[in-house]
Amino acid sequence: MSYLLSKRGQPDEQGCIQHITPESAGWPHVGFSAYELKPGQSLSFETTDRELCLVLVGGKADFTLNGERIGELGDRMGPFERKKPHSVYVTAGDSASLIATTEVELAVCSAPGKGTYPSRVIGPDDVDAEQRGNGYNKRYVQNILPDDKNADSLLVVEVYTDEGCTSSYPSHKHDRDAPPEETLLEETYYHRLNPSQGFVIQRVYTDERDLDECMAAYDKDVVKVPRGYHPVATVAGYDSYYLNVMAGPVRKWLFTWEPDHQWVNSPEYAEKHSQK
Repeated sequence: MSYLLSKRGQPDEQGCIQHITPESAGWPHVGFSAYELKPGQSLSFETTDRELCLVLVGGKADFTLNGERIGELGDRMGPFERKKPHSVYVTAGDSASLIATTEVELAVCSAPGKGTYPSRVIGPDDVDAEQRGNGYNKRYVQNILPDDKNADSLLVVEVYTDEGCTSSYPSHKHDRDAPPEETLLEETYYHRLNPSQGFVIQRVYTDERDLDECMAAYDKDVVKVPRGYHPVATVAGYDSYYLNVMAGPVRKWLFTWEPDHQWVNSPEYAEKHSQK
């Protein structure tokens, strides 16, 4: 099994099924955890030098921020309802807690923080959505915490890809600290499949092929992308959702296309597949 693939675990006492730290991933920025909570189950988070984005992938929970009750958040029971999510941004130095009021699937995204921006709720109205690509390279993106919204390090986005389509494609990379051409961003992919027994294929590779890993990611698996290109391909019968977390020295999403496949962005490709 590839060292870049983190398989879904059984819930521990806190309901944790994924726990990736900078130390375990071998990089300095991105952390990611996922939880499956039963009604009445609670979680608390104390931050010091890291900021968090708590994403309700599914379910509803009663949130408290710095000791002040926010109230119940959540408007979808699972990601494939394709509604925009509720999230909570927790700045470095603040605290947050929640009590599940239904079954909850919670993603905890983390990266270095300085406490520059106040903690806040990110509601569905704060989430921009867009379709990207054409033909068999079409996907739908929901920007939870993009680089034009306030945070110190974190970038968080949801992506939906229909069966038989590619995503994070044409292949692109963001592994050089060289703005304005490209930024160095570590990235995790938290995969969900519908129906849940499905899988996607994800490849992580460099131009030199000193890194070249191809893996099958099943429901609630995580793929780590330390560098290189990282396309995803769905298979017939299964729709894909993934939650991306990115962070690096510069909080800007600047990337480079792989030259061999950039033609898929062309008007000719779009025209060819405009009726499909």
